Amino acid sequence: MVGTLDLLGFSGISNVLSAIKAAKYYEMDEDDILLTVLTDSMELYQSRLKEMHAEFGEYSAEDAAADFARYLHGQSTDNLLELRYTDRRRIHNLKYFTWVEQQGKTYAEIQSMWQEPDYWTGVQKQANEIDALITEFNAEVGIA
Repeated sequence: MVGTLDLLGFSGISNVLSAIKAAKYYEMDEDDILLTVLTDSMELYQSRLKEMHAEFGEYSAEDAAADFARYLHGQSTDNLLELRYTDRRRIHNLKYFTWVEQQGKTYAEIQSMWQEPDYWTGVQKQANEIDALITEFNAEVGIA
């Protein structure tokens, strides 16, 4: 398993840590299942890894053991918030900057995400097309 940890990028690691927090918060045990999404791999972060190696030195087995104890075994429910409707709406509204100003989506599209139940099932139907685009991009940049 250790040999495949590079399949987790920073966002994927964040999702795993959030899943651990949620499992602890809801007092889940070995009979419960919680799924999360591994959104990226470390292949996307090679330049950042070089920067971190230059700043902190090579990552050692001792570093890994300390991080495992601190960040996985030591994970708690601090900074976890069970969201009310107004909290979820506030977070949804944060999309404006990244989705409209950076990615060229419209405000109407953001509202559709919130108001139209079929919006996300429509996105799911694009999975094969999205996967093909990811494969094509990976080939173009030499990842695949």
